[in-house]
Amino acid sequence: MDSMSGDGRDWTTFGRVDANGTVYVKTAAGERPVGSWQAGTPEEGLALFARRFADLVTEVELLANRLSSGKADAAHSVATIRRLRNELSTAHVVGDLDMLAGRLDELSVIAQKKSEEAKVAREAAKAAAVERKQQLVAEAEQLATESTQWKVAGDRLKEIVEEWKTIHGVDRKTDGELWKRYAAARDAFARRRGTHFASLDAGRKEVQTVKEKLVAEAESLSGSDDWGPTAARLKQLMADWKAAGRASKEAEQRLWERFRGAQDAFFSRRSEVFNARDAEQQEHLTAKRALLAEAEALDVDADPKAAQQKLRDIQGRWHEIGRVPRDAVSGLERRLRAVDEKVRAAMDTAWRRTPIEQNPLLVQMREQVAEAEERLERAKAAGDARRIKQAEESLEGKRRFLELAEHTG
Repeated sequence: MDSMSGDGRDWTTFGRVDANGTVYVKTAAGERPVGSWQAGTPEEGLALFARRFADLVTEVELLANRLSSGKADAAHSVATIRRLRNELSTAHVVGDLDMLAGRLDELSVIAQKKSEEAKVAREAAKAAAVERKQQLVAEAEQLATESTQWKVAGDRLKEIVEEWKTIHGVDRKTDGELWKRYAAARDAFARRRGTHFASLDAGRKEVQTVKEKLVAEAESLSGSDDWGPTAARLKQLMADWKAAGRASKEAEQRLWERFRGAQDAFFSRRSEVFNARDAEQQEHLTAKRALLAEAEALDVDADPKAAQQKLRDIQGRWHEIGRVPRDAVSGLERRLRAVDEKVRAAMDTAWRRTPIEQNPLLVQMREQVAEAEERLERAKAAGDARRIKQAEESLEGKRRFLELAEHTG
């Protein structure tokens, strides 16, 4: 407020010094003495008392600024303003006391309002703090009676304590009562958790016995070459392991290492075998692709009989090679069948042009039957059930086609 700043104002105009050296200040209510001056001229005396007034104005300005910025404590400001206002009637200063009194009255209204607002805010904060601690106590009591997630609940109870420490503004009596409820809930939870784990200890030996049996079976299977059923059984043993619960920490670790070791031993051997098998099947695939290229290069139209014989040789070598990766089977077989159908078509054309006894197709079919019979014998000698079944099915089909061709001829 510029009128209170002291800059450019001559506060000495609000006072005078009489002939006896008494200093007076002028107010709307009249003059009153504020001191005496004997050390110099009257002007110097008035200047001294005016500076005192300017200091008082500066103090009021600072107070007003702190109130405006929100940095001042409103209740303390109310008391300060009241003190300054009361002291004006006896202040030993020369200046516009009426103006300063009016300004202090304005500030008193502002400070009182801010003090009331601060009080309301404090009461609201206190109510919120009480409510939050009541919520924390209620949560702790619920955990104490209902929760079975022991670690999570225990950690949460610790977090409640940490949050509790950050909540201020609750009166001591209320805070003490709420804390007693929290402490009781925490103790109840600790007792219930202790009872639970005591009952678990009683069952750990039984779990250990079960897991020792699972380990023994897993170790007995670790050397098996019956890959599919053994892998399935080991997976079931793992499920049984998880369902069995936990033994004591030391026993659990020791048994788990044995159990995992048995599984690793089996699956490592299986991986080695399967990797070797995959490598072998890749070699077979390369070989069959070479045969397929040879078959597709046959000049069927020029000499169907020769092409048929070469294809029969290719087919024989094809069956001797063995398995290829599953995803390549259908494509290879389809392309080989296409060559076979092409040769059959050429032979059929040649057969229609020759006497039946010289028909190359019948000759070819009889040779194929003979070849199928030889393949069946080789499969039986090898004891391979799958190859035996395939050879029998192939022989039966070739015989049926031969009979049909001979009857038609």
